[in-house]
Amino acid sequence: MNMKTHKDLNIWKISMNLVTLTYQITKNFPKEEQYGLTNQIRRSAISVPSNIAEGSARASQKELVYFLHIALGSLAELETQFIIAKNLEFITTNDEEAINKTITSLIKMLSAYIKTKRI
Repeated sequence: MNMKTHKDLNIWKISMNLVTLTYQITKNFPKEEQYGLTNQIRRSAISVPSNIAEGSARASQKELVYFLHIALGSLAELETQFIIAKNLEFITTNDEEAINKTITSLIKMLSAYIKTKRI
């Protein structure tokens, strides 16, 4: 019998795609933002699958839920940072729509998953 891991979770797979999309979108940000907004956006995106993975590896449901909430917080951060990027005209409307669709979908999925894990 194969043991399931975080890599089997759709929320983890979609959040990994979010990281890739984030890197693709931010690669064209102004060079002077490399250590500012670009870095912050990428760190927020990376935080989502990382916290899903860490929580999934923990011993208790309570710990899992804790890390899933951190992932939700990172999604809210990421959403805000992309709004800033749009306001600064660093991203196109198409990029904004793609990223928002993915973030909104993940927020819903994570929230639903958390509800199933509450003790």
